[in-house]
Amino acid sequence: MAMGAQPADSRSGVAAALELLAALQRGGLSQVIVCPGSRSAPLAAAAGLLEGPGLRLHTALDERSAAFFALGLGRALGLPAAVITTSGSAVAHLLPAAVEADTGTIPLLLLTADRPDRLKGCGANQSVNQEDFLRASCRWLGQGDGRGLARMGSGDLAELAALALSHCLGDGGLAPPGPVHLNLPFEDPLHPEGPELLALAAGVRERHLGAAPVPGARPPGSPLPLPESARLDPDLPGVVVAGPWRGRPQSWPAFAEALREWQRRTGWPVLADALSGLRGQPGLDSLAGYDLILESPPPQLAAPQVLRLGSLPASRRLQAWLEGCAGPQVLVSEADPRPLDPLGRVRAQWSGGLALWRQAMAAPPGQPAAGSLAYADQWQAAETRVQALLDGPEAAPAGALFEEPFLARRLSRMLPPGLPLMLANSSPVRDWESFAAADAPARPVFSFRGASGIDGTLSIAAGLAEALGHVVLITGDLALLHDANGWLWLPRLAGRLTVLVIANGGGGIFEQLPIRTDPPAALDFERLFAMPQPVSPLALAAVHGVAGRRVARPADLEADLAWALGQSCALLELPSNRTADAERRRRLRTMAARECALP
Repeated sequence: MAMGAQPADSRSGVAAALELLAALQRGGLSQVIVCPGSRSAPLAAAAGLLEGPGLRLHTALDERSAAFFALGLGRALGLPAAVITTSGSAVAHLLPAAVEADTGTIPLLLLTADRPDRLKGCGANQSVNQEDFLRASCRWLGQGDGRGLARMGSGDLAELAALALSHCLGDGGLAPPGPVHLNLPFEDPLHPEGPELLALAAGVRERHLGAAPVPGARPPGSPLPLPESARLDPDLPGVVVAGPWRGRPQSWPAFAEALREWQRRTGWPVLADALSGLRGQPGLDSLAGYDLILESPPPQLAAPQVLRLGSLPASRRLQAWLEGCAGPQVLVSEADPRPLDPLGRVRAQWSGGLALWRQAMAAPPGQPAAGSLAYADQWQAAETRVQALLDGPEAAPAGALFEEPFLARRLSRMLPPGLPLMLANSSPVRDWESFAAADAPARPVFSFRGASGIDGTLSIAAGLAEALGHVVLITGDLALLHDANGWLWLPRLAGRLTVLVIANGGGGIFEQLPIRTDPPAALDFERLFAMPQPVSPLALAAVHGVAGRRVARPADLEADLAWALGQSCALLELPSNRTADAERRRRLRTMAARECALP
């Protein structure tokens, strides 16, 4: 405790909270979400007093939804948003988002109020071991003084803020960005009178106006020298496998340019995951149909060497193909030194990022080797056949309902270029991976596949929309219903959100797994797995003041989509048949394998 720190009174808790939040703000914090509670009143009051041009304040009834909203903000901005909760079980609701932030490398700051130590472990109301709830998923747990945050001086609070931001943003590249938990005890009394709050507001403006920034992330250190095992030969054939982009948005331009340079030098084909952000990028030749090409991979496509970027794509066919490639595989991640190779095939993993890897390779100037171009041509020929198949009459859908594979393909061309897209986990992201058109325009594509759950789907999309201005969400009906409280964000959003819900009467992803039995009576598939719910997405959205339409026929999609994109928030319901769609996917894969096997 710094000299001069005083025990709590009605002002001191709020004053300490002001010092902490102001220090976080000077370190780059610009978004705060406040959830209801009494023990957290000093933090809520401080956030309200600091709200202004440099700090956007949001309020949320549901801690779980609030944390996922902050997750969307963190992914879009590359900076943590802070979630403020009261003590007790409120803290437990933060865990699903903390899990995703951890595995998905998203900065997230969780500020939880707590009882002082004297009330812990003695049966006091709302006193639980909340400091342990999030520990396994957080980069760091910071604790306030157990006698109450007011016991900490301004220097201690500034240090606590600096450490929290540094750990949140990856500790100078020593760790990936992720969640940080600050557990902050407050002693009674918690609620100052109005005149005291006005005095505190005037004082904080005077103290912090023009104050020096609090250091946030440590400056990135120099990565370890590139070992020989992490080098690949640019003059021999190879392939790039680009997984979901999990770097900070600030690193994207250098990453994309480094990949363009590598392809110009080597001629290597780029198998680009739908979430890589690389499909349709100018100056880069990427392949979108690899998941179908590798249904039955032609032997001439075996890769002599592989450059893998980030985590693995979700395609099981690609994973099986990588396991069978005999040549060296090198994995380059963007500041994530954790093991990212569940296949056990990587010769070396380097976390310094692609831009520095490309620089360290120091490949002499030159043109792609003839053998590399011939190998790339084999991939391109297979890609051309698969894309022609998907656009051809043999594969064309017919009927009054939407077929999910072709919905992904049609929307990939129909949505405006550059408009950010979020894909819910389960079927939507898988269909975009396999069936989106190769000639679709570039756009940011998000899906939160760190833990691959459907938690928080709508709340995350709302956070993305708040940060990016406008987002389209494509989701299944169960994922949307699972986060029904996410609708509460919509009336207050500064951004616009367009939601397309695929209404197939339950969990369509389970139709794609070998779960159904013969005879069917051996297992109640509908009840145990699909779990259809008697809830109308349109009716539920309407209760929250969200306009919606059911798109009656595929022929109406273009006009209804144009209407929805023009609203501040709108829902389109797209009816489909999950059983028929699963069979359609199987047929398309069989047809693709036949096409790629042709001489």
